Amino acid sequence: ILEPSMQSRPIIALAAFYLTGGAAAQGGLADEPQKLPTAFEAGWKGREVCEPLYENDMVRAARCVFPPGGGHEKHSHPAHWGYILQGGTMRISSASGDVVRELKSGASWWSDGIAWHEPVNIGQETAIYLIIEPKSGAK
Repeated sequence: ILEPSMQSRPIIALAAFYLTGGAAAQGGLADEPQKLPTAFEAGWKGREVCEPLYENDMVRAARCVFPPGGGHEKHSHPAHWGYILQGGTMRISSASGDVVRELKSGASWWSDGIAWHEPVNIGQETAIYLIIEPKSGAK
């Protein structure tokens, strides 16, 4: 269901690299020794970042909003698919360091999971993502 079309794979791979700051190459969630919140749980300076949109036994979805200067505290991601509703300029901190990425509206990605990252919107526009996570045991 979440598998992208063949022609969008290069965009997805590029977006995943941008969003993770290259973290996907670092391995799975087991690399992180401490328990971190997921993207759905993490906030930013006491404010919710991701608004739950849908959940059932198979999947959950959220809309995550990053106003200029806003971010997402250090968190992990299980496997997920994402779509950039509104792009922006993000600084992403991860175990491999900090990177700045210009994310384009309409791009999407698949990730097998991210041990941790912490993005901050350093641009002038609000960035908005849609995140969809299949649940364990989903067929």
